[in-house]
Amino acid sequence: MARDRNKIKIILIMALSICSHTIALPANSQTKNIKPTIINIEQRRQVRYDSYVLGPGDSLQIEIIDIPELSGSYSIGPDGTLYLPRLRAVYASGLTIEELRSFLTQQFASFVKRPRLYVRPIGYRPIRVFVGGEVKRPGYYQLSGASQLSAISEGANQQVTQGQFIPSTAGNLSGITTGPGGSLSTFATAFPTVFDALRTAQGLTPYSDLRKVTVTRRLPEGEGGGKVRTELNFLNVIISGDESQNLRLFDGDVVVVTKSDEILRDQLLKAGQTNLSPQFVQVFVSGRVKQPGPQILPQASTLNQAIISAGGPKVLKGKVEFVRFTREGEVDRRRFNYNPGAPAEANSNPVLMAGDIIRVDDSILSATLEVVNEITAPAITGYALYSIFGGNR
Repeated sequence: MARDRNKIKIILIMALSICSHTIALPANSQTKNIKPTIINIEQRRQVRYDSYVLGPGDSLQIEIIDIPELSGSYSIGPDGTLYLPRLRAVYASGLTIEELRSFLTQQFASFVKRPRLYVRPIGYRPIRVFVGGEVKRPGYYQLSGASQLSAISEGANQQVTQGQFIPSTAGNLSGITTGPGGSLSTFATAFPTVFDALRTAQGLTPYSDLRKVTVTRRLPEGEGGGKVRTELNFLNVIISGDESQNLRLFDGDVVVVTKSDEILRDQLLKAGQTNLSPQFVQVFVSGRVKQPGPQILPQASTLNQAIISAGGPKVLKGKVEFVRFTREGEVDRRRFNYNPGAPAEANSNPVLMAGDIIRVDDSILSATLEVVNEITAPAITGYALYSIFGGNR
C-alpha cells in the first residue's frame, strides 16, 4: 500500500508540473570550431577512444526504474535531439551514453525523487568516415559494421532482466561489456578499423607512406569537445600485426595517408602480401611485343616485368613509350631505350600502377619493312589472283 501511495504522489507531481517546450541542453554544450589537437603515442594512451559519441540515427532504450510511463525506446533525430516524456526535446548529439545518462538523471530529478535511470544503445547509425591522402580512391565511405553493432545490441537484450543489467558470464565472447551506470558497451570488437578503411579505399599507391597515417576524431562534449588528431605508424600493422597502431574508427573520423616524395616499393610489396591492397594490377602493353594486350601483374611490378609478361620485345624494336594519367589530371609521359637490366624505380623501369600504358615503338628498319609491306601487299595479292584465274586460259 505504501508503494502504491508513493506512485500516486509521483503521478500527482507530474500532473501539476509545467513542461518547458524549449530544447534541454547539457550545461557544457557549446558550438565549437577548434583546431584539432595533435597528440603523440604516449598521450594517445590517455585518450578515451572508446567513448562513443552519440549522433543522429542512434537509437537508445531509456529506463527509469519503477516508472514505465517515462521509459521507452527513442531515436536521435536529424537535428540531434531526443523527444522524451515530460522533458520533450533533449539535445543528445555530441554526448557519450554515460554523459547522457547523467544529464537525464539531473533533468528527471525535477519530476522523480532520486531517479534510477539506465541508458543503453539498441541501434547504431552507419559508420561513415573520410579516407584521404595517398590512397587509390579517396572519399567518404560507409564502412561495414552497422549491422554487426545492431545485432550485438539485440543480443544485449539477454543481459537485461526486470529493469536491471546483468553482466555476461560467457567470457565476453559477444564483445559486450557493462559500462558505468549500467550502460552496455560494444566498442571492443564491433567497430571497423583503420585497416578496414584503407582497404575499402582500394589500398595504397607507390607513394603511400604507411609510417605516417593520421586519424582525426571528434571528442565528446564531456571531454571538452573539439577534435583530436594522432599519427600512426601503420607499417607496423602489416609487418608485425601491431594492433596499437590500428585504431577502431567511429562515425565522422578522418583517415589520411601521407604522400612520400619518392616511390616506396618495399612498403608496396609488403602491402601486396596482405589483403590491404588488391593483389594484382592491370596495365596495357602494345607495339613491338609478341603478345600485346592487357597484362595482369602482382603489386609493385615494374615496366620490364610487364614487357616480359607480354612475351618480350620483338627483335626489331625501337624506344619504349610509357604513359600514366595521374590523379591530379596530369600526364606522366616518358620515352626511353629499352633496358632489360635497369633497376626497379629507375626512370626507364618505373613501378607500375593500374591503368599504365606501355608501347614498344618500331625501329627504323621495322618501320621501313612495314611500309614496304603495305605498298607491295596489294600488288602481290593482285598478281597471285591473276596467276590463278588468268594464267589458266
